[in-house]
Amino acid sequence: MLPDFRGSRIRRSTGHGTMNRDAIVKISLLLALILAGGFLFFHYDLYSLFLSRRKLIHFVNSFGPLSVVIFIGLQILQVLLAPIPGEISGFIGGYLYGPILGTIYSTIGLAIGSWLAFLLARWLGLPFVEKIITPQIIEKYDYFMEHRGIPVTFILFLIPGFPKDALSYIVGLSHMRTTTFLILSTAGRLLGTVMLSVSGSCARNDQNTAMVAILGISILITLLAWYYHDALLHLLRKKGKP
Repeated sequence: MLPDFRGSRIRRSTGHGTMNRDAIVKISLLLALILAGGFLFFHYDLYSLFLSRRKLIHFVNSFGPLSVVIFIGLQILQVLLAPIPGEISGFIGGYLYGPILGTIYSTIGLAIGSWLAFLLARWLGLPFVEKIITPQIIEKYDYFMEHRGIPVTFILFLIPGFPKDALSYIVGLSHMRTTTFLILSTAGRLLGTVMLSVSGSCARNDQNTAMVAILGISILITLLAWYYHDALLHLLRKKGKP
């Protein structure tokens, strides 16, 4: 049964009276910006950029000196709009900026996007999250969030095949501190980000053997994680019990 994530949070936020007017204004502005960005994203078919490496490279490069800002913005968007695949954008980061800067820029975008998703879930609660994440996914991970398992949360962000963007919203419904979440999510995503950036850099430098090896290892790990997805969750659930 899905726990009521909102209860303690509503009690905590209403303990001192109604919500501060400034907080309401800030939330409204943030939501308006996200909705406007989402509308432009789909209206101008920017979604297709994440499905085509060539289109995405051309689009980012077309902004010249501002390409880094655009790339980081795209990484933020692909977290907030959870169904968008992030693997292509991570690969492009390495292709355009090299393994080090590609990893840094991707990490900045992913961290900001994860933080915003976390805050939106914390401010607006379960009804909002259910409009972005399917109830089935929320219910699958509710145990770990309810019991505030820091090591387990890190593992979920670390292992490929788990919905990391969706987890950012789900963890926002828990009692985990913002700083703790940012450390866990950023550290957990780092290995995958590095591998994607290195792969993109290898592709640009025609190091095809290295690129195929890295991508092959990544795909194998992802397939194994996907195949043993339920078994891993069951094992983590058992380990997380007191």
